[in-house]
Amino acid sequence: MELEPKTVVAAAFLVLLWTAEGFLPFFPEFPGRIRDRVRHDLRNLTLGVGNALLVALLFGGLFVIQESWTEAAGFGLLRVLELPLWLQIVVAVLLFDLWMYAWHRANHRIPFLWRFHRMHHSDPALDASTGVRFHPGELILSSIARVAILPLLGMSLWHLAIYEAILLPVILFHHSNVRFPRWMDLGLLPLIVTPAMHRVHHSRWQPETDSNYGSIFPWWDRLFGSFRLRRDPSTIEIGLDDLSDGKWQSIGGLMRTPLAKAKRERSDQPSEEGRKAKGD
Repeated sequence: MELEPKTVVAAAFLVLLWTAEGFLPFFPEFPGRIRDRVRHDLRNLTLGVGNALLVALLFGGLFVIQESWTEAAGFGLLRVLELPLWLQIVVAVLLFDLWMYAWHRANHRIPFLWRFHRMHHSDPALDASTGVRFHPGELILSSIARVAILPLLGMSLWHLAIYEAILLPVILFHHSNVRFPRWMDLGLLPLIVTPAMHRVHHSRWQPETDSNYGSIFPWWDRLFGSFRLRRDPSTIEIGLDDLSDGKWQSIGGLMRTPLAKAKRERSDQPSEEGRKAKGD
């Protein structure tokens, strides 16, 4: 089976970031314990590969049939607008990234969706492999939603392939545990979501967890008031308090995450991490 170019690029980018994380880590998650790091990353990558195969098996044929029908009917925004090819690609990428922002935000606001999405946030050691760590249930729900949104936008599968070719390297980048120069991280922030922005999203403090939902572009968070930065990102504590026990980090525990008791109370009084975030 021939590998898609986006898969090859993502794999190469992952290897590059994994190497950089070993030499220039931002968080000292695995100091001197290469075995723990390899075990952690293999677990996340196993989930990522398994999810990709599952979605392809369950929805690949459906997406092809759907594209044929909508193209024959001339259905969807992009087909109605009849834009030049270059502009069509730009609009497709922007609109789908806006959809990804909305879907991500819904995964935090709707309790049922959060039960699945919190597996991604329960990773206590943020690195590039976290970017592909999702519960299969979340990927299935996301794919079902795409069955509706792709025809409405009038997107073809090649539009989606272009979007994902941009998305995958950016996701790996902003999840990576690399100590990039501050000027570089903040310099890229007007263009794409960077580690400085996304690390805040993986904070244990809920007001920060419920911020910075952008996938590729940071503009949606600024536009809709969910943008947030930490003065000193090295003080961020990664993970979720209610899923910090080691039993939730095995493959079996990760699969059972949606069944665990959910804890989503928002405290009016900031925690110790909240006080650090405010610089108190």
